Amino acid sequence: MSEQNFKNHARFVTGYHFITSTVLLAVIIGSFVNLYHATPENHYSAALISVISLLLIPFYWYMRVFALKAQDRAIRAEEGLRHLILTGKPLPSALRMGQIIALRFASDEEFPSLVGRAVNENLSSVDIKKAIQNWRADNYRA
Repeated sequence: MSEQNFKNHARFVTGYHFITSTVLLAVIIGSFVNLYHATPENHYSAALISVISLLLIPFYWYMRVFALKAQDRAIRAEEGLRHLILTGKPLPSALRMGQIIALRFASDEEFPSLVGRAVNENLSSVDIKKAIQNWRADNYRA
């Protein structure tokens, strides 16, 4: 695995982001084509298949959102503990979740000063990531 940095830290899982979403779209389109061509004898089952295929959209969406929310909670706890260990103070409550997520890539040496800058200058997550000099890889994210 190459060294992680600002340019390559985003993660796309081929099976989830590309294959599953493409198959889901094909299933939805196919179910409505099936419904359009349905005869009176099989109209109910074709409609049921279409409804079920539409229900897969929120399932697909929430499957990802719930995993990311759980990860966000873990990151908040980890970075809060890290800040407490490094500074003896709790993580400032003024930090937004996106800022905390970006700060996880900062090395221990620059983490406390970047936390201060993020609060005082209201840095965006992209600005925080760009300001990091010594990137701390996070290879365990979902």
